[in-house]
Amino acid sequence: MASAAPAQTLGQFTSTAKRVPSVRTDLAGVFSTALRTAFPNVDIQPAVAATNNRDHGDYQCNNAMALFGRMKGKEGAPKNPREVATAILNALPDTTAIDGTPTLAGPGFINIKLSSAWLSERIQILVKQRAVVDFSSPNVAKEMHVGHLRSTIIGDTIARTLEFCGVDTLRINHVGDWGTQFGMLIQHIAETRPGGLQGTTTEEVSDLQTLYKASKARFDAEEDFKARAREAVTRLQSGDPEFLETWKRICEASRNEFDAIYHRLDVHILWRGESWYNPRLTPLVEELIERGIAEESEGAKVITVEGLKTPLMIRKSDGGYGYGTTDMATLAQRIHDEKAEWLIYVTDEGQSGHFKLVFGAGKRAGIIPAKNPPRIDHVGFGLVLGQDGKRIRTRDSGAAVRLVELLDEAKARCAASIKERQETTIERGGEELSAEEMENISSVMGYGAVKYADLKNNRATNYKFNFDEMLDLKGNTAVYMLYAHARIAGIIRKSNKDIKEVAQTAHISLDHASERALALHIVRFTEMLEDTLVELAPNRITEYVYELSNYFNTFYVGCKVLGEKEEDSRLLLCEATAMIMRQCFQLLGIKPLYRI
Repeated sequence: MASAAPAQTLGQFTSTAKRVPSVRTDLAGVFSTALRTAFPNVDIQPAVAATNNRDHGDYQCNNAMALFGRMKGKEGAPKNPREVATAILNALPDTTAIDGTPTLAGPGFINIKLSSAWLSERIQILVKQRAVVDFSSPNVAKEMHVGHLRSTIIGDTIARTLEFCGVDTLRINHVGDWGTQFGMLIQHIAETRPGGLQGTTTEEVSDLQTLYKASKARFDAEEDFKARAREAVTRLQSGDPEFLETWKRICEASRNEFDAIYHRLDVHILWRGESWYNPRLTPLVEELIERGIAEESEGAKVITVEGLKTPLMIRKSDGGYGYGTTDMATLAQRIHDEKAEWLIYVTDEGQSGHFKLVFGAGKRAGIIPAKNPPRIDHVGFGLVLGQDGKRIRTRDSGAAVRLVELLDEAKARCAASIKERQETTIERGGEELSAEEMENISSVMGYGAVKYADLKNNRATNYKFNFDEMLDLKGNTAVYMLYAHARIAGIIRKSNKDIKEVAQTAHISLDHASERALALHIVRFTEMLEDTLVELAPNRITEYVYELSNYFNTFYVGCKVLGEKEEDSRLLLCEATAMIMRQCFQLLGIKPLYRI
């Protein structure tokens, strides 16, 4: 990850005087005070983490051993880690967060049990800030394929999380819609289509992809065509009406195709292609040359960045511009015009070197201010692989799998599975789903399965795409989560009670161990949000919601809900679980199902 500001600057996005910090942050503050009081001459940060064994408590302070090691041998130093831990305990300030007195375990681990009353009062209010998330970014005249999947859904989840936290988020689709390839494509259409550029008034993306491949082959093999294609670029960039009109048709066809996929994935994004920044390129380059930031190298203009061997090219030897120029202009526009305090670029890991160069050049040019710079992250991700461990390809042509085909198959497989389960349900006297319900459920489940299967992986790693695994009813899958939510909704529905009315009169009691464990995990939702944004890791959300479903299952097995004296309390705990589960779904871009 390349960053122009340390990850700790997340604090500006997650703190106000009104905001109650996460549980972990609160406890860290308490132990920070204790550490400074007990050992004022030792600079050490509090090490607070959730316990692995719930029998030992909810959280643990693990500073004792490290502190003992640092002080060992010095005059007046504690004799062992437990003595260090005891000193920390004796210095703890009064707090309503901790229930009773913390206990010591092993060589000096301090175990903490949280107050149930304090847990029930947790809230999260996050300050509104400005962020730009650059994601998806397909190329015009080409169909979206499985390679675009990760950028699209990882970027969407990051944007959704920022938005949920109150951050004013601008979602940008930096579409490849400008450059040499369009002169090449338009010139090929002019020469091969009956009627030339006037031969049609509409374009189809599938046709354009075929034309693009043919034009690229000619560009690589025919010097005369290459010269004409470059001339076509000049005519396009100069505003030739005929060439410009053809380019607009090509862009419109691609946009319609992309928007149809975004609609299915419930992704909302602002189209702002490379062409949008074109008027900014020449003034930017001329300024950088005038200031001595850009230097000449073999006829081109480049910016050298300290610590990096390859410079950033901002003008080619033939006077043209490339990705480096556009990305510098983009950086300037987002920082100085959009006033963004956080820039996030979601692309494959292979582009990390390029962005290090861009961000480094941006610092040198002063585009990224030295004082109070924005946080800037390149969110890299690995490849989607087939079962053979290689890039996922179609069996017939070996080309990248079209994204629309992948979504179609996921939906079709879910529809078949639901139909099969429906037959069993009807045989047992259950209610039959309508055709409309079947369509909705198969879409939600199919698209959700594809998203979840991707997002549950560490984004930096490659993963194997497997339909059977992602549609498993018992594994860590969207299908499992959706069924779990539907079961909770069914429990509440069978109670025949208005849950809002219950909430007005009933009080949640956490007498059973599984009730308390479930409640504790629910209030850790805010910690999960912090981890997700600090690491820009959507898998933190999937891990959390999967654990939530497991805690609920343990609770449901150990605590009967309907017909018990604790029914109202447990119904509220069910509803709280479902609410948090739905919020996790929303962050992941998955719609909840209430009946399957």
